Amino acid sequence: MAWIITKYLLTAGIVVFISEVAKRSDRLGGFIAALPLMTLLTLVWLYFENQPEEKIANHAYYTFWYVIPTLPMFLFFPYLLPRIGFWLTLGVCVVLTVLLFGLFSILMKNFGLNLL
Repeated sequence: MAWIITKYLLTAGIVVFISEVAKRSDRLGGFIAALPLMTLLTLVWLYFENQPEEKIANHAYYTFWYVIPTLPMFLFFPYLLPRIGFWLTLGVCVVLTVLLFGLFSILMKNFGLNLL
């Protein structure tokens, strides 16, 4: 139980740290948020929990492919935010990302990569 609590506290601490940095510096906050900190931490957690190397490697591999359809959201969000407000922008970006992920997974299936 202590292990799970440690994982939650450290992981949540990183999110809080990034949001606090972002309050002070847009660029630095964005830079830190763009780092694959959560992915690296997840890989560490999987390693410490004695997961097979294949599972750890697969996590990194699929994370790469899942990031690609999320990237347009980072361009649409700042464009939409002043026009339609925070919550609607967030909703539109979530829907956009889901749609792009669906289309991307269909496209990648043609190349032999099954993402769903």
